[in-house]
Amino acid sequence: MRKRYIAPFALFRNIKFAIGLILSLVLASHLAMSSPATGNELVAKHVPSAQAVGKGRLSILFWDVYDAVLLAPNGQWNIAPPFALSLTYLRDINGRDIADKSAEEIRNLGLDDEVKLAAWHNQMLNIFPDVKEGTNLTGIYAENGESIFFHKDKEIGRISDPDFGRYFFDIWLNPKTSAPQLRAKLLGQS
Repeated sequence: MRKRYIAPFALFRNIKFAIGLILSLVLASHLAMSSPATGNELVAKHVPSAQAVGKGRLSILFWDVYDAVLLAPNGQWNIAPPFALSLTYLRDINGRDIADKSAEEIRNLGLDDEVKLAAWHNQMLNIFPDVKEGTNLTGIYAENGESIFFHKDKEIGRISDPDFGRYFFDIWLNPKTSAPQLRAKLLGQS
């Protein structure tokens, strides 16, 4: 059997390719570990020892809307704050539509104070941006009852009314949610 000759420049090219591949894999794993849903320093500031409780995807008919991750201290969710919910959108959605749907869901959960709901709706209109596929928004229900919203690493707004936080996060976490399968996944029950 005849030995194959590899020219020095070809060997160098293969080593260069291998090093590039290894660096790409290391970078990809670093980015995956530091994704907004699991490694955000802002979440850690408000939710001590934040770890994922569960995650799931909201799909309506055949449209994937967003991926959600619930984060709580040591990965143990309790109805009392602090905890965080991180949504990574899988489609483009207008910020007004997000605020409108949130208000509708809060109403469906039993809030019948239309004046309060209108005030919250106005606040959400001022907070929620238009989102594109891949946009990450994180809401934190802080220990003091305040709701704090982030887009990437930037705070985009706060609502200080503790009642708002309870109703807002109940959109996903209340047993009466319109998305019970997503709730079960977020709570690590399925």
